[in-house]
Amino acid sequence: MTAFIAAIADERRRADTKTVVKMLKRVTGCPPKMWGSSIIGFDRYAYEYASGRTGELCIIGVSPRKAALTLYIMPGFDAYESLMNKLGPHKTGKSCLYIKRLDDVDMDALAALCDASVKWMRAKYH
Repeated sequence: MTAFIAAIADERRRADTKTVVKMLKRVTGCPPKMWGSSIIGFDRYAYEYASGRTGELCIIGVSPRKAALTLYIMPGFDAYESLMNKLGPHKTGKSCLYIKRLDDVDMDALAALCDASVKWMRAKYH
């Protein structure tokens, strides 16, 4: 994981990734682990679809994509409207939070969002 972060070409994205990894380590109490080739994840949960397909994923993760720093907030964002309103400039997908510049967001709101997401996931899957 250290080599992965060191290899991030964009200096700002590399620094933002280090900051988020440190925050997620504090929020989860877990060490970071590479999930695939580009996601730094924390903790894990097992899932099973109605089809019977099973798998394992990180409870929360971050990936330094070229277009934006991407955080994987597994429960989605519907329950976190007040935190999302405080966050600052961002975009979302189903479970993806896209942040172009970490300096532009409220880090307390981001940490609270991550903490709430982790607690929800642990209550559901642990």
